[in-house]
Amino acid sequence: MASPRVLKLADQIKVIVAEMLERKIKDPRLGFVTVTDVRLTGDSREATVFYTVLGSEEDRVGTAAALKSASGLIRSQVGKQLGMKFTPTVAFIADAIPETARQLDDLLERARAVDARVAEVANGKTYAGDEDPYKHDEPETDDLAEGVPDSRDLDR
Repeated sequence: MASPRVLKLADQIKVIVAEMLERKIKDPRLGFVTVTDVRLTGDSREATVFYTVLGSEEDRVGTAAALKSASGLIRSQVGKQLGMKFTPTVAFIADAIPETARQLDDLLERARAVDARVAEVANGKTYAGDEDPYKHDEPETDDLAEGVPDSRDLDR
């Protein structure tokens, strides 16, 4: 578990990087980037910035190149704004969350299609035996004497 100070620094780095990408970095290769997370090592020497890019594979490749070339400028701005003795190195990694979410959506859609086929096949069919095959203990009121408690009544 990271210390509260490291978590706070990571949040501040996330804000600084997002503002830099929005306002200062004017690289034409830079696509529509969203900074999703920043992870900082315990000694605050290395910051890993996770990002997503909206667009095609070409946009992702161009954005990765733009971020790599702007990492020095971003690192210097992080150091200036945070006032740390040692400025952490900044590494950019494309976030896998959108791809994972897309795979999960595809799996859920396939499961819905299979469920629909099963429901279609089951439509109009009847059970081979009773609808409810389980035994149920029902009180037999004929055998019980009037006023004598049943053992099932004592448990309540």
